[in-house]
Amino acid sequence: MVLDEFRSDAEPYLEKVARRFTDTDPDTLSWLAFAMAIGAFLSFVSTRFVPNGHFMLIFGSLFVALNAFLDMLDGKVASLRGIESPRGDFLDHILDRYADLFIIGGITLTPWCDIRIGILAMLGVFLASYMGTQAQAMGLRRDYGGMLGRADRLALLIGAPIVQLALIEVGYGTFFTIANLPGGAMSFSLIGFLLCWFAIAGHVTAIQRAVRSWQALSVGNKPPPPPKKQRKDKVEVSAKAGTGGQVGREKGAIIKSAKKKGTRAVSK
Repeated sequence: MVLDEFRSDAEPYLEKVARRFTDTDPDTLSWLAFAMAIGAFLSFVSTRFVPNGHFMLIFGSLFVALNAFLDMLDGKVASLRGIESPRGDFLDHILDRYADLFIIGGITLTPWCDIRIGILAMLGVFLASYMGTQAQAMGLRRDYGGMLGRADRLALLIGAPIVQLALIEVGYGTFFTIANLPGGAMSFSLIGFLLCWFAIAGHVTAIQRAVRSWQALSVGNKPPPPPKKQRKDKVEVSAKAGTGGQVGREKGAIIKSAKKKGTRAVSK
């Protein structure tokens, strides 16, 4: 996870851009980011069907970049407007997972990636994301750490298709092919190797997050239990005692005030 380490350095620049979008609802930005992911999917899949389809990799890369940009903006805009909410965060994470599915699934369906590798890559990415949010569900902080963060993943998904296009143009669209594998031969290209990396690093990230959560939930590090409910009769007694104490304090204050003014306070 490299790019997340520079997030604090990028925050001032991101805030300047986000201020230009403060009139836009953050949920709208989340949906627009998701629409860009669908655009990336369609661009990658079309490489199989249109003439000179490999040039559609450029559009796929562009849509991934727009998805990443809008995904960064929605949370920042919500923060600037002071309308951050669990509902918005929940929507953002749902759409992010579907965006991952469409982007990685689209690359999987290009002629330069084996579908078996793509499935393993999606499993790794989804499990890594699940472990991060599951930590929060158990009362811990959401875990963004590990070998493969989303920012790194999106950066690679933006650059790899463009490099793949350049390699195709010079005759190196596929590096080599391994025959006699279960399910048939498997060819490897640049984006094929990229998804191999997602498969490996995604599962490693999931394990790293799971281990950290397990350690935090071990004896002595468990989240504090919720407070026990008081019995109704005890609550009523406490309330009566509090009311009586308040009356007594008010009566004492009246007597004290009367003495200062030189009048007699008569107590019954």
